[in-house]
Amino acid sequence: MKSWWMCSGLQARLESWPRSVFLLAAGWPLLLAVGFARSAESPFETSVAPKAAGRIDELVFARLDRLKIPPANLCSDGVFVRRAYLDAIGTLPTTQEANDFILSRDANKRRALIDRLLERPEFPDYWGMKWCDLLRVKAEFPINLWPNAAQAYHRWIRDSIRDRKPYDQFARELLTSSGSNFRVAPVNFYRAMQNREPEGIAQTVALTFMGVRADKWPAEKLAGLAAFFAKVGAKSTSEWKEEIIFFDAAKTNATSPAPLFPDGQPAKLTADQDPRAVFADWLIEPQNAWFTRNIANRVWSWLLGRGIIHEADDIRADNPPSNPELLAYLESELIAAKYDPKQLYRLILNSQTYQLACVPASDQPEAVANFASYPLRRLEAEVLIDALNRLTGTTEKYTSAIPEPFTFIPDDMRAIALPDGSIASPFLELFGRAARDTGLESERNNRLTAAQALHLLNSSHVQRKIEQSRLVQTLTQSKSPPREIVNGLYLAVLSRFPTENEQSLVAAQFQNPGNKNREVAADLAWALLNSAEFLYRH
Repeated sequence: MKSWWMCSGLQARLESWPRSVFLLAAGWPLLLAVGFARSAESPFETSVAPKAAGRIDELVFARLDRLKIPPANLCSDGVFVRRAYLDAIGTLPTTQEANDFILSRDANKRRALIDRLLERPEFPDYWGMKWCDLLRVKAEFPINLWPNAAQAYHRWIRDSIRDRKPYDQFARELLTSSGSNFRVAPVNFYRAMQNREPEGIAQTVALTFMGVRADKWPAEKLAGLAAFFAKVGAKSTSEWKEEIIFFDAAKTNATSPAPLFPDGQPAKLTADQDPRAVFADWLIEPQNAWFTRNIANRVWSWLLGRGIIHEADDIRADNPPSNPELLAYLESELIAAKYDPKQLYRLILNSQTYQLACVPASDQPEAVANFASYPLRRLEAEVLIDALNRLTGTTEKYTSAIPEPFTFIPDDMRAIALPDGSIASPFLELFGRAARDTGLESERNNRLTAAQALHLLNSSHVQRKIEQSRLVQTLTQSKSPPREIVNGLYLAVLSRFPTENEQSLVAAQFQNPGNKNREVAADLAWALLNSAEFLYRH
């Protein structure tokens, strides 16, 4: 069977385009290798070398200097506006937002943009999605929360982020809450575990709040942590899938050891004390190295593409931080901010280190681990489908094995706001959405595959979105000159103006008497949506 673009006549039209357009759309390995390279007309970087603007930069640049690794130049305004929107709220800027930012002469416009983004309603949606991955918010197998609980859990997580709940309070509520999993949302932390035996709970607690894979611990150390959760009780009710989580003081286990904190100190408990609360009080003390280090390292990894300790959920003595002073500084700032994570986001986003271009100035292997440039990362599945839908004015069909009225999905719901990991679409599955089974960061797969490339290049799903695109229709129906059409498409899809070389390349297609403006615009939209520049954070 012929591919859609052969049947639609797109093949014939594109045969007249220069080879560089095909490289733009289909040259995946080539673009990743040279598409973000330095050039006289690079849209990705400025000619400005970075200068330390705060303690983060001083620590990063000092280490790079010791290693004799030059940092990248600062990124361009077009790159920054796109990067900041994607990293802060998981959403592309609109054409107008990108245009206004790039043309603004305000010297403090980057700082002002960051402040605005941190207050946008998409902020809790996007960061709620990240936390729902770690906290396994999923109604169906193998977590089996059921939609009532999954939706309540998601709403509590999102509202906590929106209301700037301090992270230590957030963690304590997850660890110590009791009640119905339908009505006291944080008790779903205990429900959303595949192994709900004390040792299984201990492993999940260590992974989530300490960034530690406790299954590698010595048996006695794991048993000491597990003892804090030996009296977590659960009982069902007459309502389907509802469960009450509570402190069961009468629960005994003759073989259970005494509770032992991970630092080796024994816990002193009375018979009526909930051991979970005792552990939580120990965990969230600012002096506790594990708790603050874990969240500081995770936030850095979410914004910069890798942790100072890498992987971010594999903290151990033989996996040291690449820059210990930097991690210690972030920990101290988080404590000073009374565990308000938004302050940490603001601090990192405003740093020159975060604003480096993706074009490296050195090919030394140590450059990546020491943040000498911004790392290329493919957009998450949810962010990518939301971007495609927003650009084309279309929607996506999401489904759940649990039917209405238990699961209702509005047609215009964004993927980053989906309340349940069981709600899916073929696109989300193909593009590596997190399964939410284990809470490991590695469950999300953002590597580009041949199947994904073929889907974007050659599927009726993407074809229909482009054909129905309000963006293409608006630009071509307004009788705008070709230069404005090209500017509009580049600003919408890539959040930047085209270079003069790109303008002249596309202008030749508009001047071809055999081409219609709408067809050329649709072809260009297809090429841009298939470019590595669109598919990757850069």
